[in-house]
Amino acid sequence: MPRSPLSVRTISASDHLDFIRGRRSVSFLQTPAWGRVKSEWRHESIGFFDGDRLAGAGLVLYRQLPRLKRSLAYLPEGPDLDWADEDLGAWLSPMAAHLKGQGAFGIRMGPPVVTRRWDAATVKAGIADDGVRRLGDLPPTERSHTGARVVSQLTELGWRPQAVEGGFAAGQPQHVFWIPLAGRTEDEVLAGMNQLWRRNIKKALKEGVETAAYAGAAIDPELKSFHDLYVHTAERDHFTPRPLSYFTTMVEALSAEDPDRIRLHTARHEGTLVAATIAIRVGAHAWYSYGASSTEKREVRGSNAVQWAMIRDAIAAGADVYDLRGITDTLASDDPHLGLIQFKVGTGGEAVEYVGEWDLPLSRPLYKAFDLYMKRRAG
Repeated sequence: MPRSPLSVRTISASDHLDFIRGRRSVSFLQTPAWGRVKSEWRHESIGFFDGDRLAGAGLVLYRQLPRLKRSLAYLPEGPDLDWADEDLGAWLSPMAAHLKGQGAFGIRMGPPVVTRRWDAATVKAGIADDGVRRLGDLPPTERSHTGARVVSQLTELGWRPQAVEGGFAAGQPQHVFWIPLAGRTEDEVLAGMNQLWRRNIKKALKEGVETAAYAGAAIDPELKSFHDLYVHTAERDHFTPRPLSYFTTMVEALSAEDPDRIRLHTARHEGTLVAATIAIRVGAHAWYSYGASSTEKREVRGSNAVQWAMIRDAIAAGADVYDLRGITDTLASDDPHLGLIQFKVGTGGEAVEYVGEWDLPLSRPLYKAFDLYMKRRAG
C-alpha cells in the first residue's frame, strides 16, 4: 500500500528526544539540547509524520537577516530521516513548505549521508605520493550508492551544493576521519593503529600519565582547567578560542538531556594537566569534539593517552564509530593541515566523505542578498 503524504510540523523537545533515543546514530548537532547551545539562533524541533507516526525529526536553527524579519533555516548534519528513500521530495517538499511558513527565505542542510570512504592505508599511500594532491585523486575503498542517489535527487529538486575550499565548508566538515568500532575489541583497535601511535600510548603509560573522565556535575570543577589549556592551545596553533561560557552552556545543556551525552577527559603527569578533551556520544556514535594540550611535557604523550582513553570509553559504551571530526581533502606535502590528517590516519581508521551542505532558496532575491552578505564577510 502507498504511504500517506508526509507532513511536517513543530514537535516538542521531549518528543524529539524520544525519537532520537530510538536511533542508532544521530548527530549531536541535531539534538534539542544543541538549540540551547546555539543561543544566538532561534531554534525549533520539527517532525516528519507518516499519518500519526513520527518517521523523522530535525533541529532547525534560524539565523535572522540584519534589519529583516526573515531567516535562513539551518539543519546542521540533518535532518534525521530515511535518506535511502527513492523519493526524497516526499520528505523535503513538506519541510520546505513548513520552514517557509516560519519565515525562512532559504534552507541549508547537511544530510548525514556518506558518499565515499578511504581506509588508512590508502590515505597514507596518497600522502607519500607527490602526484596525489587531494583525497579525490585516490580510488575510494568504498562508494555509496545511496550517497550518489541523494546527490542526484537533491540536484533534481533544486538544491544547491555549497562550495568547499580546501575541504572545510563554511558550516560543518564534508570530510571527517573516524575509527569503526562495531564488533571490535580494544586489542583489535589498538592493533589497527600504526607503530607510532601504539608506541606513544605505551610511552604515556610508562611515564606515569594518568587519565580520568568526568560526566554531569563532576565536569564543572574541571572545566576551567580545560579552558585554560584550550586557550593556551589556541595561542600556539593560531585559532580563535571559544569563551568559557560557551563550554559551560554546552555541558549544562547536553548533560541535562542525557547524563552520558558529554564527558570531559583529562591526562595529567605528576599532577600537571598535559591534555584535555571533550567527548560527545549520541546512541552508538561517539565524537572527539574539542581538544587541548600543553606545549610543555609533550614528550610524555598526553594527547595519545587521552585519545586512547576516549576510544576505550566509546568501545565500553557499545559505540559503532569513534569520530575524530573534520579533516581537509588536501594531501599535498605543503598543506598546513597535513599534520592533522597524519595524526588521525595513525589511528588506523578511515577518511569519510559526506554529501556536504546544500541550500534551497525559498525567496531568490533575499537568498541572493544573503549570499552576497556572507561573501563580503568572508572577504
